Amino acid sequence: MTEKEWKKRRRFRQSFARLLQNIARKPLLNPPYKGPLNSVIILAQEKLGDAVLLTPLVGNLRKAFPDLAIHLMVFSQPVFDFFSSDRNVTALHHAKKQPRRYIKDVLCHRFDVLYNTKDHPSTNFLLQTILVPARIKAGINNAFHEGLYDLLADIDYHAHIVTKNCALLDLLGITHTPESCRPYIPEMEVKPELAVFAGSLGKESGIVGLNISAGNDLRYWTEENWRLLIKRFPAVRFMVFSAPEDLEMKRRLETAPNVIRSPETRNLYEVGLLVRKLRMLVTPDTSIIHVASCFGVPVIGLYRNASQDLSRFAPYRTEHTLLASPTTRVGDISVDNVVSAIAARLSEENAHPRQ
Repeated sequence: MTEKEWKKRRRFRQSFARLLQNIARKPLLNPPYKGPLNSVIILAQEKLGDAVLLTPLVGNLRKAFPDLAIHLMVFSQPVFDFFSSDRNVTALHHAKKQPRRYIKDVLCHRFDVLYNTKDHPSTNFLLQTILVPARIKAGINNAFHEGLYDLLADIDYHAHIVTKNCALLDLLGITHTPESCRPYIPEMEVKPELAVFAGSLGKESGIVGLNISAGNDLRYWTEENWRLLIKRFPAVRFMVFSAPEDLEMKRRLETAPNVIRSPETRNLYEVGLLVRKLRMLVTPDTSIIHVASCFGVPVIGLYRNASQDLSRFAPYRTEHTLLASPTTRVGDISVDNVVSAIAARLSEENAHPRQ
């Protein structure tokens, strides 16, 4: 998408929000919400990393209200698949793929609370806010949400996404701590080959993980950079992670003598079984960073030159070093900078071993 197209879409979203605001004109209530709480529906964001960062809200709601009906409305198949095995979730609704179920189980049902997890105007999320019947509608405060929601959480734009998601807990008066908001991965099916491999690594593998995949071209580091990085640490054992489309690159990198050949992973739960055994993870800004946060694994993150990515999507409650590119391309981060970050982390680890 060009910058001109992006600005055009932004103007449309803002105009749509203004139109809805002129129609709705809801008075703002003071939290916490004290009314009935038997059901809640959460509008889940579309990316897999967003799904991982939503789990703290779901887990805390389930802990606070064991009998609460927790519904998630999702808008992408990866997020639907991710939450399909989550025992904390009562029901999943895919508005785009299951229109009949959506009408029957969502539009014809009245929820006690609806929560929009986005902190900016989204045409689809605002439309669902209007369409889905709910006693109370809650969201994150910004100029384009005023008048559309009964409860709004005041949170800084650069606050972590986990904090923004868990703002609903504050609006409901639910006590929580930063540690209780650590993300988790729902248990999923594991292929036997990977289970055996993960078990063979032992509790302290000493392996450094390298994730070579990313959500888009701007977030990739080059294969040559990964190859040079591996050569700079001949005494370190590495394990390469990749999405299916980058499997050939993974196999080429695994020909280096200090890289362990590992099975292909099919889901984030399988990824987590391996990540939890690492001494650290080196990765572009993508969902595997948040998998590392689930287990407190140190991260060296490679980010574009975008302050909102560094603040909102940083590793959560785990030691980390974030390297920002001088440009909008992660590929422009130098090998020397990543080598220095790994060396510093190894030195710190030797001085203060993880307990």
